[in-house]
Amino acid sequence: MTAVQSSAEDRGGELARRPRRRTITGRPSLLVVYVPTVVAVHVALLAAGLVTASWRADDLVTFGALVACGAVCIEATRRLGIPAGVARDLLSAWWLPVALLLPPVYALLMPIPLQALLQFRVRRTLVYRRVLVASAHGLAGACASVVFHQVVPDPLAGAQWVMEACPEVAAAVGCAALFTVVNAALVGIAAHAANPQGRWRDVLWTRESLLLDVVELCVGILVAVTAALTPWLLLLALPPVMLLQRSLMHQQLQAAARTDAKTGLLNAAAWQREADTELSRAQRTHAGLAVLLIDIDHFKRVNDTHGHLVGDQVLVGVASTLCHQLRDYDVVGRFGGEEFVVLLPGADTVEACRVAERLRGRMKRLAVPAEDGTVTVTVSIGVALFHTHGEDLIELLAAADLALYRAKSSGRDRVCLPALDGPRASEA
Repeated sequence: MTAVQSSAEDRGGELARRPRRRTITGRPSLLVVYVPTVVAVHVALLAAGLVTASWRADDLVTFGALVACGAVCIEATRRLGIPAGVARDLLSAWWLPVALLLPPVYALLMPIPLQALLQFRVRRTLVYRRVLVASAHGLAGACASVVFHQVVPDPLAGAQWVMEACPEVAAAVGCAALFTVVNAALVGIAAHAANPQGRWRDVLWTRESLLLDVVELCVGILVAVTAALTPWLLLLALPPVMLLQRSLMHQQLQAAARTDAKTGLLNAAAWQREADTELSRAQRTHAGLAVLLIDIDHFKRVNDTHGHLVGDQVLVGVASTLCHQLRDYDVVGRFGGEEFVVLLPGADTVEACRVAERLRGRMKRLAVPAEDGTVTVTVSIGVALFHTHGEDLIELLAAADLALYRAKSSGRDRVCLPALDGPRASEA
């Protein structure tokens, strides 16, 4: 759900002034309809399952053991002090075995206590987001459970299917993949509805998230095999899973320390480190290099008129547009407030100005949903060239800042160079 997370969750004063924003009121119309629909389907299936289920002691013991293992992992997460934006926690290692080994009603039930623990023990977030995630996990688990139980009607009755290479184990792998796909699709639709400007590829899977999904799938199947043999073996499976979770959390914390919490771009310190590396390379190879300093025009007016939550969405939209319009090796960061910075390796004056003009034009097409319609913005961009306007990063940033000032004072929504003999400026 990171795509629909907003750092404004922690903006206590703003939320106190605007309590209705803790619900989905004011969100895009698709989201307002979609979230209650998914939750209603989950609740209806769970209610039907609770009424018709036959409760067996073995199933209850296995379910209790897996819930307890998940709760222990959540407690370990809480003690690590995980901040907002660090979302991968390997809890699928406990949800997936419930889907494979137990009737579908358990898969529908499993996410509820664990999501409640995450909400109250790790980090509070908007309730509708937490409920949506629980429903998505429950429905994905139920789908995987129904399919797997067609192949292995009673996985806990005996462990023969564990010893056979196929088709039972192959079915377990396929159902684990089904769980991942359905869950990603249910959450991804909500994420895209919250940020329609984002690309589906970025919402559903990135290369890193796909790798983590594969890891969670493999760990979940191993835990399912362990629990199928005997729930007591989960005592041996729990420590390695917790160690893997700690390693994963540590990597995410390192990444979080480099990124801006609101936009996901590099923060100022990390951008300067990356930029220094590129500048050193340009000095060795005598290659071109340009810096763009980008500022959102009249951003304070957006916050004053529509509120800081919409302002945050504007920042996210601008960041997303920058990432989509630039090359993978361009260095993009947020310098704070409404100011962004881009380093273009290998760019000369013509290329840098062409890229800046393209960014300026794309920003004018950005539309962020608000309660009273949509919000559009423009940007002013200052361009500075290596060797032409500076020999080190400080000089380049100072020159780009001067060019940005000239763009602002010349009427905004334009691109300027810092040269005194007639800057290149393009009117809106």
